[in-house]
Amino acid sequence: MDALPPAGEALPALRPGLLAPPDLARLEPGARADHPPRILLLYGSLRARSFSRLLTEEAARLLRVLGAETRIFDPRDLPMANSTSPDHPKVQELRALSLWSEGQVWCSPEVHGAVTGVFKNQIDWLPLEIGAVRPTQGRTLAVMQVSGGSQSFNAVNTLRLLGRWMRMFTIPNQSSVPKAYEQFDNAGRMRPGPLYDRVVDVMEELVRFTWLLRDRADTLVDRYSERIATNPFPKSM
Repeated sequence: MDALPPAGEALPALRPGLLAPPDLARLEPGARADHPPRILLLYGSLRARSFSRLLTEEAARLLRVLGAETRIFDPRDLPMANSTSPDHPKVQELRALSLWSEGQVWCSPEVHGAVTGVFKNQIDWLPLEIGAVRPTQGRTLAVMQVSGGSQSFNAVNTLRLLGRWMRMFTIPNQSSVPKAYEQFDNAGRMRPGPLYDRVVDVMEELVRFTWLLRDRADTLVDRYSERIATNPFPKSM
């Protein structure tokens, strides 16, 4: 039986035995991982000269300079969500990379005021859970977008919504690159300037948050509702 709540606290719907008050010892891990932060990067266009891919590649270069290990998923040949079995090789590759990661970077073009289908399809193949395994929960997340016109934030706002839904820690900073066709040279490298500087800001912040949170993620996302689900009342009660 669950313990009774303290005197004067009427919480008849609560199971106090499953409530987890803050535990400072769990919030400050005794052993810290020392391997490079593992960052997965996703982009949202299949064009030969894809500006979301070019921005993603620029972010990956910065992350490696900052000491992270990076992987970029190529969305080509990824089938539409639910059109085939999750055993498809590209689906398995995407899910394995998400499980490998400790942080992620999501970059989408803004098209008609939203993220692209190419980008959303990748997220739709990532379930909230596979058995007891959660491919995205507790990972850090940085969001970026490219636009063909003036600066906008519709895509990054949508990416933040998706990150929250996927139970990720989305960092405060973000990058929105307007008139992306002007921001990259013929070799596909981003030109110097304030927009590039913001990308540097975002990657620095992502690496810091990943170092800070990865050893604490399991504690931070430990939920009362999930403890309830795994500890149901006996049927005889």
